[in-house]
Amino acid sequence: MYNTYILLSSKSHIFYFGSTNNLRGRIHLHNSGKVKSTKPHIPWKLVWYCAFETEKQARDFELYLKTGSGKAFTYKRLVSVALAKDFTLGRKSSPKSKT
Repeated sequence: MYNTYILLSSKSHIFYFGSTNNLRGRIHLHNSGKVKSTKPHIPWKLVWYCAFETEKQARDFELYLKTGSGKAFTYKRLVSVALAKDFTLGRKSSPKSKT
């Protein structure tokens, strides 16, 4: 199984979109500072994921989520609960995404 996932930075309140075949291991890498692009925004929490049968399907969906319409879909349908909680915890503006 391959996964597409969305992480939310507790520090900077940005989203990160990714795909992997080892979700737990990948999240651990993000939170341990071993991924250069996500290191400045530690800690990360998983807010959404989906399993796919092939790597291509997972990667294609990840790439879609990184587009303008994919981000709109993400904020409206996939992470609305995480955003609501984030606003109650002090978020001041709409989300930025880290692609």
